[in-house]
Amino acid sequence: MTSSNQSLLQRSLASVWHPCTQMKQHESLPLVPIRRGSGVWLEDMDGKRYLDGVSSWWVNLFGHNHPQIKAAIRAQLDELEHVILAGFTHEPVVQLSERLSALTGLGHSFYASDGASATEIALKMSFHYWRNRGQTSKTRFLSLQNGYHGETLGALSVTDVSLFKDTYAPLLRAGATLPSPDWRLAEPGETAEQYALRCADAAADYLAQHHAETAAIIVEPLIQCATGMAMYHPVYLQRLRALCDQYQLHLIADEIAVGFGRTGTMFAVEQAGIHPDFICLSKGITGGYLPLSVVQTTDDIYAAFYDDKVARGFLHSHSYTGNALSCSAALATLDIFDQQDVLAQNRRKADYLNQSLAALPDWQALPLKNLRNTGMIWAFEVETTHSDFQQRFYQAALQAGLLLRPVGNTVYFMPPYVITESEIDWMLQQTLSSLKASL
Repeated sequence: MTSSNQSLLQRSLASVWHPCTQMKQHESLPLVPIRRGSGVWLEDMDGKRYLDGVSSWWVNLFGHNHPQIKAAIRAQLDELEHVILAGFTHEPVVQLSERLSALTGLGHSFYASDGASATEIALKMSFHYWRNRGQTSKTRFLSLQNGYHGETLGALSVTDVSLFKDTYAPLLRAGATLPSPDWRLAEPGETAEQYALRCADAAADYLAQHHAETAAIIVEPLIQCATGMAMYHPVYLQRLRALCDQYQLHLIADEIAVGFGRTGTMFAVEQAGIHPDFICLSKGITGGYLPLSVVQTTDDIYAAFYDDKVARGFLHSHSYTGNALSCSAALATLDIFDQQDVLAQNRRKADYLNQSLAALPDWQALPLKNLRNTGMIWAFEVETTHSDFQQRFYQAALQAGLLLRPVGNTVYFMPPYVITESEIDWMLQQTLSSLKASL
């Protein structure tokens, strides 16, 4: 490593508090200084390349340095970078809201900058809706075992990942947790669908007793990502929708990680044939180029806030709400979906990866279990005696030129959609060698 690179790392450690990190680990695990990206590849300051197998925390859809998204941002920069969205509006935010409504069937969009903020907005809107409708007892939220919805205080209240939540428990508002429909938790001989229905029955039992105090249930449709890509049958979402209708509560679909094609359809709820009352979107919405999130909701919910009294309005705001540059990136991202038949291409690439994986003889000999795939997401667990497997594999993969970040003993792939067949082959081979080195 050159002296200039070493200086950059030292400066970063002296001034930057890196996210989701125990900073002391960087005494032995060096930061990776990235200077450029292209397609699925990142390049560090020494010219070493890394295949971005996790889409830079699940945000990058169409690769780094994409000309169409960059051009849209540049064009918008010549017109308007940002304007307050209270009392003002602009073309990109209106266009984006119209196009998202055409995709989801939900009438109004409220903007923020990140996924946790979207969760906060949806929870507040649901609570405030029932208050405005005179049903002030409906103040509690339901969420799923092992669910993750962000790390701000409201989002943590409906998150069930102890590593993130336990420290802040005294600050959080208690909610109720339902059994996860994750098919890995099924009994021997029980199908994914049967287990999902059993979990739905548990939800029904709870709501029969507590629906009067329940405002909403929030779920990650089809895949609970942060708990290790826990996948479940779409029948669960169908049953939840019916229960929400029966007992008058809102269904909040947190598609922050799984939206925009990750599960094989534009939005995961499409595979259940349902419409939520709220949908939370972020991450891939701009293709990974600029921060943006949005909560979409129904016209009925919007109407509950439409009143002469200011206090009945939704008085929530973020300084960069509906940022014009971010909206332009999101519009370019939607254009790529429209122009390139992305979902069909993804299905072909998913088939190719699955076939390639099955054809690797060394792969079958490894101590792996629960190999699973939904859309452009793959995951499996590694059976190992190494308590530090997560770090061992991460470092071995980096040495091999591959960016993968296991969740505990779960290794997963979530690559940008532009990955080619030859790059898929290379990713699988390097994963195989990294597994052998870390077991």
